[in-house]
Amino acid sequence: MKLAEFDFVLPAERIARFPTDRRDESRLLVLDRKDGKITHATFKQLPDVLAADDFLVMNNSRVRPARLLGRIGGKAVEMLVVRNLGDKKVEVLCQPAKYFNLGAIFCGADGLEAEVLETGRHGRRLLLCNREYEQVLAQGYAPLPPYIKRKYAEAINYRSFDLERYQTIYARNAGSIAAPTAGLHFTPEVLARIRASNPLLEITLEVGEATFQKIEAEDISRHRMGSEKIRIAAEVAHRILALKEQDKKLLAVGTTSVRALESYALLSEPCQEFDSDIFISPGFRFRMVDKLLTNFHLPRSSLFILAAAFAGTDLLQETYRQAIAQGYRFFSYGDAMLIV
Repeated sequence: MKLAEFDFVLPAERIARFPTDRRDESRLLVLDRKDGKITHATFKQLPDVLAADDFLVMNNSRVRPARLLGRIGGKAVEMLVVRNLGDKKVEVLCQPAKYFNLGAIFCGADGLEAEVLETGRHGRRLLLCNREYEQVLAQGYAPLPPYIKRKYAEAINYRSFDLERYQTIYARNAGSIAAPTAGLHFTPEVLARIRASNPLLEITLEVGEATFQKIEAEDISRHRMGSEKIRIAAEVAHRILALKEQDKKLLAVGTTSVRALESYALLSEPCQEFDSDIFISPGFRFRMVDKLLTNFHLPRSSLFILAAAFAGTDLLQETYRQAIAQGYRFFSYGDAMLIV
């Protein structure tokens, strides 16, 4: 299939730069794949929308404060720490990359400094910091996607807000450089109502570059995802399989949960911790997931393609057209969609 089939036009005003005041005040579009019917609700109504035989699986990965703001030679710059290499060395994606030349010194808050040791393509750099990794991240910001456009002064002003809101309330295992955003809508009240009637299980996928990397191949079959680490405890895997055997319906919270679960289903033998570079596109046979709770995704992205594989490309495109017309808010801080 061609990448152009997964494109759509989104008015700039539909991109959410801030979340709703309360997490569960987000809107919820419900799409029935069988008849294409669309209904509208709010996220706090999710417990009422769930079927009695549904059970939920969510990604409990915690987002690292991996975005660093600073200056090089007086110029405002930023970088995303994507990998800890040890010995005070980190791999980053930086911008504007033209300032991160070999030997350049990045100056951050509280005396943080980092020297560029190696340069690579697409803004990738290897830096040597003047402090250990955890101390580097102590100066970090929430790694918001670029389209939120939280520039230098605004990022500083909203640092505490974004560190709290760009994180699920059930996040436990710090390892991601982007949030599993479908989970951002849950509140303690919504979770309590769900737990009262539907099983809720947690797994971990450490969201890395693979989740948000740009697809450059026009023929999507040529796209290769990067690898991401997945952990599914043995007791959780056994519980999931037991519920499936009882003909319960697995509702995956977010595309990262889908990738983790479908990767597990493809293992030659059970494993609690493994890496996966799975790329889910139309034609994929879903073995585990029956329903999907997700946000509205970027055009031409692997996330939109995964949702299209689950819902059907034409149906998803039409649903997005209606969501745009109905004023839904898009992307990480936007509204949610439940595909049943």
